[in-house]
Amino acid sequence: MELTQSFLNLLPNFATVFTDPTFQTFVQICSGWIVSHRHRYITDVIFSGGNIANGHWARFNRFFSDASWDIDFLNMCLALLVARFLCPTGTLLFAVDDTLCRKRGLTIYGTGMHHDPLISSRAKPLVSWGHDWVVLCIIIVHPFWAPTKVFALPVAERLYRNRQGLTKGRKKKNAKKTKAPADHRTRPQLAIELISLAATWFPDRDILVTGDSAYGGKSVLSKLPDKVHLISHVHCKGALYAPPPPTPTKGRKGAPRQKGARLPGMIEWANDDSKPWKKLKFNQFGLHATLEVKAQQALYYKAGGSRLLTIVLVRDTTGQRPTQMFYCTNLDWSVRQILSTYACRWAIECSFENCKQFLGLEDPANRVRLAVRRTAPMAFFLYSMIVVWFHQIGHAFLKFPERPWYRQKKEPSFADILSTLRQASYQEKTATLPLKKTQDKAWLARLIELLSRTG
Repeated sequence: MELTQSFLNLLPNFATVFTDPTFQTFVQICSGWIVSHRHRYITDVIFSGGNIANGHWARFNRFFSDASWDIDFLNMCLALLVARFLCPTGTLLFAVDDTLCRKRGLTIYGTGMHHDPLISSRAKPLVSWGHDWVVLCIIIVHPFWAPTKVFALPVAERLYRNRQGLTKGRKKKNAKKTKAPADHRTRPQLAIELISLAATWFPDRDILVTGDSAYGGKSVLSKLPDKVHLISHVHCKGALYAPPPPTPTKGRKGAPRQKGARLPGMIEWANDDSKPWKKLKFNQFGLHATLEVKAQQALYYKAGGSRLLTIVLVRDTTGQRPTQMFYCTNLDWSVRQILSTYACRWAIECSFENCKQFLGLEDPANRVRLAVRRTAPMAFFLYSMIVVWFHQIGHAFLKFPERPWYRQKKEPSFADILSTLRQASYQEKTATLPLKKTQDKAWLARLIELLSRTG
């Protein structure tokens, strides 16, 4: 089963990544992956794409485990395509986060025990066995076909391997604790690698990255490339300092000061009546609340050194959210811009859910190194490509199913977007069938709708 020609016309943008035979396999994998309704095992991708008799089945496995192509080159082509079609001008918004893909089996490359937020609580954190992917997404705010929604399109990823995963299978020479393996990299280190990679892809564009508290520390903030800004959390007990006073030209010995006086902490700042709160109302994707805010420019010295930041203190008037602080490295941005942009970061969580639920992110059963690093990212790649197709062409085919109990829907979810792509593909392939009876045409239309349904 091939996809609609309008989607296949986008894939030649990636032809330079592969050899000609490998590119043909790539196109067939994309088709089988998207139309499949079952687990995205390689065998099911072959079956769903109608490629059982199309060459030997092993070439589909070798595409991931042995073929000569670079995942970062593929990601670069994808990022440039997304930026060209969906955000050709202005500042590029990115979000970075990590997600857990649960696995079974001790011999799978890169697996380990990682924190599982779905089964954990604040009182008791729990872990699960699997892969942990650090993902960088381009944030698309309010596209014309969904004026109130935000989409996060994955464009780069790295597999995080904890110390347990790096030492798995190695013989212990002694029972004493040894140092961490030299090749171990933390999630923030992988995040800054992805951000630096994106900065090389867009050397002439300003970039703003949003990340939660895990990606707001020194290992990220102190290593940001030029023309890259960051919005993240300040620790509730973080020490803030005033900028250093001017260094006198005469009569002073020693190095100049790196920071000024210590500023009040979060609680003291919140209780300081001399600095009044300002109310801001938000009614947007990811943030529907009335917040009280305070702002100042200060140094978050432990994380950012002598870099001056805009610090925003936020308090929810209803008490549903904890009082917290954010920082932004772009000093020209207003408080509303900072909080509105950070709220858009929630779209990356929706992307993770959609990739797992609709595109089988957790399904691949590969075990060797190269296959593991390539197969799961195919779900991220196709998620972004499906949204690009919908933005360019697919929105014209959108038609919500008839549901008398839900007539007010006006904007598509990703499930609707994927269903639209499948439906357009099936309709294109069945358009030449010689059906004359109205009953047969209605039956075919119903069948296509059922085959296209997502979720």
